Amino acid sequence: MSLSGGVLAALQRAGVRDVRADTTTRAVYSTDASLYRVVPQVVVFPHDADEVAATLAACRSEGVPLTARGAGTSVAGNAIGPGVVLDFSRYMNQVLSVSADAVAGGAGSAVVQPGVVHAALQKQVTALGLRFGPDPSSHTRCTIGGMIGNNACGNRALAYGKTSDNVLAMTSLLADGSFLRTASGSAPPSLPLLDSLRSVVGDNLATIRTEFGRFGRQVSGYAAQDLLPENGFDVTRFLVGSEATLAVCTEATVRLVKDPAYRVLVALGYPDIASAGDAAPSVLQFTPTAIEGIDQRVVQTLIERRGPGAVPPLPAGAAWLFVEISGDDLTEVLDRAGAAAIGCGAIDGLVVSDPATAAALWRVREDGAGLAGRSPRGRPAHAGWEDAAVPPARLGDYLRDFDALLLEHDLTGLPYGHFGDGCLHIRIDFPLDHPGGTDGFGSFLSDSAALVASYGGSLSGEHGDGRARSGLLPAMYSPSAIALFDSIKKVWDPAGVLNPGVLVDPDAPTDQLRIPAARKPLELLALRYPHDDGDFSQAVHRCTGVGKCRADNAGGVMCPSYLATKEEKDSTRGRARALQEMLNGTLVTGGWRAPEVHEALDLCLSCKGCLSDCPTGIDMASYKSEVLHQSYAGRRRPMSHYVLGQLPRWLRMGAKMPKVVNALLTAGDKASFTKKLVGVDPRRSLPSVAPQTFRQWAASAGIGTLGESDASNQVVLFVDSFTDHFAPQVGQAAVRVLRAAGYEPVLTKRNGCCGLTWISTGQLDAAKKILGSLIEDFEPAVAQGIPIVGLEPSCTGVVRSDAAELLGTSSAAAVAESTRTLAELLTSTPGWEPPSLQGTTVVAQPHCHHHAVMGWSPDASVLAAAGASVTRLSGCCGLAGNFGVEKGHYEVSVAVAEQQLLPALRSQEDAVLLADGFSCRTQADDLLDRQGVHLAELLDPGTP
Repeated sequence: MSLSGGVLAALQRAGVRDVRADTTTRAVYSTDASLYRVVPQVVVFPHDADEVAATLAACRSEGVPLTARGAGTSVAGNAIGPGVVLDFSRYMNQVLSVSADAVAGGAGSAVVQPGVVHAALQKQVTALGLRFGPDPSSHTRCTIGGMIGNNACGNRALAYGKTSDNVLAMTSLLADGSFLRTASGSAPPSLPLLDSLRSVVGDNLATIRTEFGRFGRQVSGYAAQDLLPENGFDVTRFLVGSEATLAVCTEATVRLVKDPAYRVLVALGYPDIASAGDAAPSVLQFTPTAIEGIDQRVVQTLIERRGPGAVPPLPAGAAWLFVEISGDDLTEVLDRAGAAAIGCGAIDGLVVSDPATAAALWRVREDGAGLAGRSPRGRPAHAGWEDAAVPPARLGDYLRDFDALLLEHDLTGLPYGHFGDGCLHIRIDFPLDHPGGTDGFGSFLSDSAALVASYGGSLSGEHGDGRARSGLLPAMYSPSAIALFDSIKKVWDPAGVLNPGVLVDPDAPTDQLRIPAARKPLELLALRYPHDDGDFSQAVHRCTGVGKCRADNAGGVMCPSYLATKEEKDSTRGRARALQEMLNGTLVTGGWRAPEVHEALDLCLSCKGCLSDCPTGIDMASYKSEVLHQSYAGRRRPMSHYVLGQLPRWLRMGAKMPKVVNALLTAGDKASFTKKLVGVDPRRSLPSVAPQTFRQWAASAGIGTLGESDASNQVVLFVDSFTDHFAPQVGQAAVRVLRAAGYEPVLTKRNGCCGLTWISTGQLDAAKKILGSLIEDFEPAVAQGIPIVGLEPSCTGVVRSDAAELLGTSSAAAVAESTRTLAELLTSTPGWEPPSLQGTTVVAQPHCHHHAVMGWSPDASVLAAAGASVTRLSGCCGLAGNFGVEKGHYEVSVAVAEQQLLPALRSQEDAVLLADGFSCRTQADDLLDRQGVHLAELLDPGTP
């Protein structure tokens, strides 16, 4: 019988419905958002509390550990385990009831299951003018159960408290299989377990009163202070933050507070991060909702990755406090904000009353954990010591000493955190992939623990101790306190079934580290990975597990397949974990061709949404191309790679006989077996090729050739295969728009191609040659200072981004720098004004590559200047080039389209669909018989 056989059979006998022991699932659940790797035997997705109880019974009978998990965003290794991992997020994710009746300390309450996402709860209760107070930066995907496990806090804990301050009641499953219902402020039931717990507390009163509850963010260890007689022996509060080592929460009643009518952000600039720490206590006089500290290195990282427009203007300084002032009287809020701007010793201050600007600044802070994934030296930066807290009055001095400690260990990081509460977050560039890296990591942790203890601080301020810090607790607590933890654990979980290795009898912080166990591929890589020192392992380990790919990322794209399936393996994080396990080689043993890797990558749309939306800069589309390249090198490929992956070749061959080609396509459209033969889903219709290509039209219309035309103010029109063969009207419209703007379009002499379809199918050797030829064709334009204008976003994106990965030449970089979208060129043209689009309602579907590589802001500016009424969609259309056409992808492709595109088109039947991407227009046409237009067509002066 396999390792998981006993417990797996027990779970099946118990009738637990969703139980998985396949290697792919075990691989993607082998880590959370931490540095640690622990492979589970089984992953269970419980539908209800009875299945949770049945799972625990099976674990107890088989002697297998049980670890509870929410969204897997635990940074300290709290949500991984060697036995059964219990994922609450798939089914037990409901808000069971909401009440607007006032409760102690709040304006209402909600009863929730542990897997409900914080943002989902917030969305439901804001309709009543209420909110759940604590709001971690991971609020778009973290679960309430996970917050209960770690005693999470977030930006606004200064006003609303920790999670433990906001849980009114809980139903918990105990290690013996019984359920315990407790309510904060009420006497707990009379149980032998609780009698034993009272006895343990009575024997340790002096230790608890002197070592616990010393300041607000002392989260490390068990919250024994809540069990003191003077604190009412509050078992509910005590269980919050116990990291599911004592009981498993199956339901919670949480306090809701009134959402203030107005929020204003005050940004305060300071010369350095320590000075910002010094100033934080002085801000408290203005009764802020939040005081967040952020270093200029975090801001600079975001600007480097997403451009200067990613960060709104900030006051002078090298570090900032973001202070939120809120209330129900706008005048009073603005007065208080103005006083804070000048009354906290800042060198400069700025009151930000515009909600959109404030939201953009808060996003900088919320993305801190991901943005800090690269250190100021460009090295990978890691969690492990990312959550220390000290009494707020001592934060500035602690930051100075901590900076000196980093210097002593030759380490750097990007600091930020909840400065009003004395909590510092930072990811540090531990050289874990170097010889001696693990020992150096352990040495730094020991020194850091001693430093924070000397300040009367806590190893953890909200993330919990997990596997990262449980072994360091003796630096902070006396032997008597450590013995107390052991006694508490024995009362609740004498057999040690619940989350072993955490808090009590912990593993060493240097055990089971993921990165040192990963190997570097021996094969010659096809892509260059210039931002990762050419190291594929470093590239895939960019994923820190923050899980933004599991969120409904409004305004972004990532991750469309996860939103469609809700499967971890179909998230960017899940795919990164599968690739990391491939590099580890002990669980996933098949290398590049491992079935687990291909299963995880199969539903990746290669949308590149993660390239821009993932704060760590993951580029899963490139990793998928590399995997396909390595897997099929010298081997026969799937038929779709030859047909769809080499589509431009077949289009050029058929350009001279379009009627014959269309006749064949029409026949193929009616014959499902033909589609199946070439790897196309039979439910897909096939687009017709144009009777005249754009280049053929251009020759008859007198469009000049680069190097031969003597026209002034030239621009090179990048004629991609899709525009040339399927949508020449787009190119024709672009010619008219450019001429109206004062430019004269010219074409390259050769009919070039960017190699996009070869890249997406991993035919990278051929792609290099094809793309290299295109770059050569564009070089004369660069030499003459002539801009290049792309029309198809995916092809423009190849030139702007993939060329550097594939070719890495100075020519490729120069061509990328010279290549523009149509909107980029027009908005930078002095004196150009768009035609009026007043009265035109537009549903805009930006192409994913447009969003991820070039950015859509110039297009938005054009439409705003034209006076159009625009609904901008986020997310992917679902077709994504060849993805949605291939067999096995149709259902997911449609499900992705149903996220935003199709509902928007149904609700706005008379709107113009603006979709620059050929695949986006094809998807709308195929699924809803709705025609889309390119921006060039919308601006075309020749359009009636």
